[in-house]
Parts: sequence; structure tokens; C-alpha cells
Amino acid sequence: MTDTDYTPELATAARVKELAMGLWVSAMMMTAVQLRLPDEIDDKPVEAGELAARLDLHPEAVARLLRALAAHGVFAEPAEDRFAHTELSRVLREDHPHSVRYQVLWTVAPWTWRAWPHLEEAVRTGERVFPRLYGKEFFAYLAEDAPRSAEVFNRAMTQSSTFTSAMVAEALDMTGVRVVVDIGGGRGHLLRTVLERYPWLSGVLYDLASVVASADPALRPGGELADRARVVAGSCLDGVPPGDLYILKNLLEWDDERTVTTLRNVAAALRSGGRAVLVQNLVDDSPEPKVTTGMDLLLLLNVGGRKHTRRQLTRLLSEAGLEITDIRPTASSLFVIEVARRAPAAGAV
Repeated sequence: MTDTDYTPELATAARVKELAMGLWVSAMMMTAVQLRLPDEIDDKPVEAGELAARLDLHPEAVARLLRALAAHGVFAEPAEDRFAHTELSRVLREDHPHSVRYQVLWTVAPWTWRAWPHLEEAVRTGERVFPRLYGKEFFAYLAEDAPRSAEVFNRAMTQSSTFTSAMVAEALDMTGVRVVVDIGGGRGHLLRTVLERYPWLSGVLYDLASVVASADPALRPGGELADRARVVAGSCLDGVPPGDLYILKNLLEWDDERTVTTLRNVAAALRSGGRAVLVQNLVDDSPEPKVTTGMDLLLLLNVGGRKHTRRQLTRLLSEAGLEITDIRPTASSLFVIEVARRAPAAGAV
């Protein structure tokens, strides 16, 4: 077939088939990363056989895997059976400063292969499918039954935070702030970045006990920021510690009931005059719509949660007695969303 024979209709059909094969591409990327093929390719093209010998793999199968990924721009094949890095494959290396190795592995974690085929059920019912498939809630399953997936999740969140923390810290308004509380702050990468950037601040890292047990050493006793940081175990569903500025970064991604409960606890803390900032994606304004909408459906499957549009977030804030006062983009896909207690309606007593 010549180029002139390849009609627009055939091109359209080919594109649809490529999209339908997305599961295959995920498997290819997962396999390449698990086998550490990106880490074994340096600045010069290398023979597939040489890679196979280093890693004790089948040489022809290695060539076929890399060739398939090269068709998607992940690796290049400048000569038959010789492969080189592209911009896409380089960030799969663990030592790359912007590595997405663990974010890729998290996207294709073992539990996801069982959950995605049930998307039809989730769309029909609007309910998560994870508890029915695994017999328990998502995070309980990670903690109790899937330690490897839990570790990949923690590393993926750390990688993601490494990308965005400096951008978020730069976008924050610290006017009048003395104590910042990072609610659901994980291991504390964002809080550490904020404290390093604003040396007059003190900070509180607040998350579940199982999470803060592995908090950034800089924030713990003996660490370089320990004199300005406290690590507090607890649940934002029960309450939040006192502070001047509350940060909730990528936290409000569960079901609406728990989201509103968390926001009401924040609203109660704001009675003393503090401020709150949500740091998250907005579906309708996202610079990464394919990633954001895909994650939205993944949240539906595993925790019954969602990524929010501006309208959805405004509604949930209103239910909690809060309102948006400002929205600022960062240099990443995240927005800094300032919220405050909602002013009483005119004439209200």
C-alpha cells in the first residue's frame, strides 16, 4: 500500500485501534521499567543483545519490546536491533532528576489490572468496585495485603511532590503566617520545602500514624528542621491541629461525604482567623486533561472519589461553609485555591 492509498478513513481507524491498545502500551512500559531497561541505556545506542546479556533476558524478545515502545516514541531504533533514549524514555530512569519511574509503576500496580475491567459497573452505579473485589477498603488493602504496592505508591507520591513542591511553595501567600499545617501531608516533602523557603515559619505535618511514621528525617527529632517542625499523627476526618495556614494538597480525592467532613473540620479551625489553601487539579482547567480525567476514573474505581471541576468543588466548599476567594495556577498542573469561611447572607442573624 502506498501513502496515497492510506485514506483519512484508514488513518482514523488506525488511531482508534491505537487508543484501544492502551492497555498493551501500559504493559510494555511496566515491563521495561521493571526490567530496568531504561537504566541500562546510556547516551549511545546499544544492541538489544548486549542489554539482554547484562540483564539475563531473551535478546530477540528485548528487541521486540523496545521496538514496540519506540513506535510510541518511548526509545528510538536508529539501526536494526540498536536502541537509544528519547526524551520520553529518559524520564523512566530512576536517576533522572524528573524521573516518573514509580509513577508509571503505580499507574499499572497489580490491583489496577483487576479493577479497570469493572469500569462499566462503576459507571452504571457511580460506586467504587474495589471493596467488592478485594474484601476491604483500598488503603486498608495496601497496608495489610499489598506492601509492595504500598511502597510503590509512597515512592510515586514522593516523586510527584518532588516535581511540584517548589512550584507550590513559590505560589503560596505567606503574609501574616507563622504556623503552617500540612493536612494529609504524607512524608512531608511539601512542608519541608515550605519551611526551607520561608525561614520564619513553623510547620505541622499531619497525617495518619502509618504515614508519618516514615516522615522526612529533616522534620523529625534530630533533623535540620526539627526546631521548626512537629509531626502529628491523626485523621482530618476527626479534626485538624491549630495553625495560621492550612494546606490540603491532592487530599480531597475521596467520596463527597468525607471531603465535606474534612472541609467542615477545616472551617471550624478557621474560626480563629486562619486561612486555608487547596492545592489540586481542576478538571475543566487542567493542562493535562488526559491524565486528570483518567485519574478521575481511577479514583471512582478504588475509593469512590474524583478529581473536581470548579463547579463541583465550589458546591462541596459551600456545604462545608467555605468559599473560594482566589485561584492561582502554578508552573505545574496544580492550582493554588484560597478558601475562606463563607460570609453570612445579607440579613442573616
